[in-house]
Amino acid sequence: MPTEYKMQRENAYSNEAALKNLARRELANGLEKDPIYKLRLQCFSRGATGILGLSRSFRVMDDDGSKTLSSEEFKKGVKDMGLELSDSEIQDMFTRFDTDGSGNINMTEFLVKLRPPMNNSRIRVIEKAFEKMDVNGDNQITTADLKNVYSVREHPKYLSGELTEAEIFTDFLKNFEAGAPNPDGIVTKEEFLNYYATISASIDNDAYFDLVMRRAYKL
Repeated sequence: MPTEYKMQRENAYSNEAALKNLARRELANGLEKDPIYKLRLQCFSRGATGILGLSRSFRVMDDDGSKTLSSEEFKKGVKDMGLELSDSEIQDMFTRFDTDGSGNINMTEFLVKLRPPMNNSRIRVIEKAFEKMDVNGDNQITTADLKNVYSVREHPKYLSGELTEAEIFTDFLKNFEAGAPNPDGIVTKEEFLNYYATISASIDNDAYFDLVMRRAYKL
C-alpha cells in the first residue's frame, strides 16, 4: 500500500481528533438540538468511521437490497451503533424522511442528509479516488481491486516479511471499517463517500483537501 496513503491518514488524524473533540463539546453544552444535527455530532464524535458505521448497520438490515428501511429497522440501526437518541427523536427523524407515509424511508437519502455538506469539487475528487481503486467498476473496493492498482513490493512490512500482500491489502480496507459493525472487506462507493465526508468536515481549505486526496491516491 502506498506510503502516501499512510501519510495522508497520519496528517488527517490531528484534524479528525479536533473534529471529534469539537463534536463532544457541542453535545455536552446542554442546548436543545435538532435530532439530525445531534445524530451527526454523535457520529462525528466517533471520527471518520461514525457515519460509515451507521451506513453499514443499515446495510446489514437491507436484506433485499431495496435501500429502504422500516421504522423498526431504522430504530434498530441507530440503537445497535450505541448512538444516544430518544425513541421520540428517532421517530421524528424517520417521519421527516417518510414523505409519502409508506412506513419506509430511503436509507441513501437519509445518509446524504446526515453527511456534512460537501461542494462539488470535493465530491468529485473523492469519486475520482474511488474510481481509480474500483478497477472492475462494480461500485465496491475489494482486495482483488487493490492487486490491480498497487504493488506492495516496496512496502516496508512486505520487505521485512512481517506482512503478506493479502494482509497489507486487508489492513488498508480496515481503515474504512474501524469501529464499524460487520466488517466484510468490502467498501462500497457510498461508504467511501461517507468516510471522506467526515475527513472533509475536518479540513476547512478546499485546496488542501484536494491536495490530500490527490497525493494519497496519485490522481
